[in-house]
Amino acid sequence: MKRHLGLLLKGAGMGAADAVPGVSGGTIAFITGIYEELIHTIKCFGPEAIVVWRRQGLAALVEYLNLRFLVPLLVGIALSLVSVAHLVVWLMEAQPRLLDGFFFGLVAASALVVWRHPVAWRWWYLVPLVLGLLLAQWLPALMPWVSQLGSMNLMLAAGGAIAISALLLPGVSGSFLLLTMGLYGTVMEGVRNFDVGLLAVFGGGCLLGLFVFSRLLSWLLRHCHGATLQMLVGFILGSLPTLWPWRQLASYQLGPDGQMIPLEYHYLTPGNFGVVTGDPVQLPAVLALMLVGAGLVLCVDRFNRGTDTPRAGGRDSVDKDKEDGSNA
Repeated sequence: MKRHLGLLLKGAGMGAADAVPGVSGGTIAFITGIYEELIHTIKCFGPEAIVVWRRQGLAALVEYLNLRFLVPLLVGIALSLVSVAHLVVWLMEAQPRLLDGFFFGLVAASALVVWRHPVAWRWWYLVPLVLGLLLAQWLPALMPWVSQLGSMNLMLAAGGAIAISALLLPGVSGSFLLLTMGLYGTVMEGVRNFDVGLLAVFGGGCLLGLFVFSRLLSWLLRHCHGATLQMLVGFILGSLPTLWPWRQLASYQLGPDGQMIPLEYHYLTPGNFGVVTGDPVQLPAVLALMLVGAGLVLCVDRFNRGTDTPRAGGRDSVDKDKEDGSNA
């Protein structure tokens, strides 16, 4: 019961983070110690699960799919999206610099946590680190092309597949990619109004993205673990500019739903921000919230380092046990 409550709260944190453009639920999953279990669990959903169900029954299927882990996590995400997400969206409009400051500190500390993850460093890890950094910068610039697909249903399906894939990557915000695709307002409005048709199309794209990308990421974590972790550090570092509290929109375009899609920002010092924009800088409060976000991550990481890593789910756990036995 205690573990289920903990997973519920972690899911709530993931859902709240995913409502903020620039923050990834994958980051929350990593700093709370459930990232790799989540990836390997999602990967188990596929034709193999049907075989397990038919041959071994429902109990074996529940074990194979690691549903005791996944269900409370998904419940937490869902509850957060229909509750906490509303507060987060309000804060984005009412106190954007305070919210950005908190998440900037949280994401920056997350990069430190991933980088300190116990792997033997290799000099060539600089390659995936730089690759992750560059991809985090390039992806938002490519997203406006989704609006050229024409059909809204096709755009929603493609947006769902891309956004859910981003959710699995620490540092890459599915919400921010939806914003650059011009779909963020449409999807959030669909969630608020429970638009079944819109959510069905978007959810179908999400399922496709989960099916494909979870398998790729699971394979990378199993066969290129250290390099993959360094690429994740690059993704996290690459997301930091989108959370810098003192930035000014330099260029934008309008999406198909009339929503403004940011293309480029000017990143300013706190002093210049006040002069250029005339908006309140809120420096003490923003710095305080940066420290709160960073401190929260470091405390959670310190707690998680004292706990054992849970079962990864499906055949991965069996294979891992065999590997451990052969190396003993």
